[in-house]
Amino acid sequence: MAEIKRSIETLCVQGGYSPKNGEPRQIPIIQSTTFKYATSEDMGKLFDLEASGYFYSRLQNPTCDTVAARICALEGGSAAMLTSSGQAANFFAVFNIASAGDHVVASSAIYGGTYNLFAVTMKRMGIDFTFVSPDASEEELEAAFRPETKAVFGETIANPALTVLDIELFAKVAHRHGVPLIIDNTFATPVNCRPFEWGADIVTHSTTKYMDGHGSAVGGCIVDSGRFDWTKSAEKFPGLCTPDDSYHGITYVERFGIEGAYITKATAQLMRDFGCTQSPQSAFILGLGLESLHVRMERHCENALAIAKHLAAHEKVEWVTYPGLEGDKYYHLAEKYMPNGTCGVVSFGVKGGRAAAEKFMKALTLGAIETHVADARTCCLHPASATHRQMNDDELRAAGVSPDLIRYSCGIENKDDLIADIDAALASI
Repeated sequence: MAEIKRSIETLCVQGGYSPKNGEPRQIPIIQSTTFKYATSEDMGKLFDLEASGYFYSRLQNPTCDTVAARICALEGGSAAMLTSSGQAANFFAVFNIASAGDHVVASSAIYGGTYNLFAVTMKRMGIDFTFVSPDASEEELEAAFRPETKAVFGETIANPALTVLDIELFAKVAHRHGVPLIIDNTFATPVNCRPFEWGADIVTHSTTKYMDGHGSAVGGCIVDSGRFDWTKSAEKFPGLCTPDDSYHGITYVERFGIEGAYITKATAQLMRDFGCTQSPQSAFILGLGLESLHVRMERHCENALAIAKHLAAHEKVEWVTYPGLEGDKYYHLAEKYMPNGTCGVVSFGVKGGRAAAEKFMKALTLGAIETHVADARTCCLHPASATHRQMNDDELRAAGVSPDLIRYSCGIENKDDLIADIDAALASI
């Protein structure tokens, strides 16, 4: 029977799980560390990757795999895995194909935690990163590559700069050099953008954000498109294209093909060794959040556009950035990649700089000051003194973060109530 193509809305609700006769309608929580087998031979087949199944939840768990399958369907990928956080997802996504002596090209306009992961922690591991402007020309991108470059990394919509990456351009240059493009799609979600359709090869998410939607469970996800042919640049990716001595001499692309090699290696090697596991309970909560993702994203975007327009006309506001706002620098790119909406986050600066920004935030009653973002509840943050405080002024500017930037994450409350709250806070300045 031919596979039926489902809409994104239906996949949010039912993707990845089709219970059989008499089975639970809701995804079961398999809260178990281990799984019983009749013989050692049966378990041995699992350790040799000759059979599918579960033996220890640090590597794989049925609840986690079911929810990962839903996200995989939403993105249109071939395989996916959950991780303990979005940071773990980005780390695994890069470290799965890059090691000491290798190099990665990354957009400079990325989440501050990811920047620190790349520029500090992974650099200590011997992996070098070159950061380029998200607005880099094809020639500027070309100049960033080295013979040892293994990947390109960017965010669909950067947090908190709200720059929109030209995915097609970055993919074109990455593929010319025989390396994959990794896209963090957290802010747009697959409801508003599916990067694989524009040439990306691997997608990551902090599922803690819109996918969960309620600030209930930290988590991450990696999805492989299954379209990047690792064998065409086999010398660049020995971990996938040569035998893995730590796992019975398996060559991942030979055993699992280009559709399954990348995620299988990340599970068999990285999850085995680092143990950045998402719990079954967190995966279950994530699964519940996914069921309403398509409904919530529409309201997030509606509220954000209304607030962006209101702020742009306010006398006490210095500037507003929102890619869905006509006249925004990234409006046309957003129209190309995200015609149905971008995200629920608006960045802006109030007149009076840092001091005025802090006074504004203290006066809010509906917008809570939190490190969180992309929640059903409206929250607000001053990144220069929080998520990006490890950066110096030059690094802040390169990441698109100014000292007066306020990141306002619109929830799904009534937009008129949010605007009234903003006006009252602006009046206090």
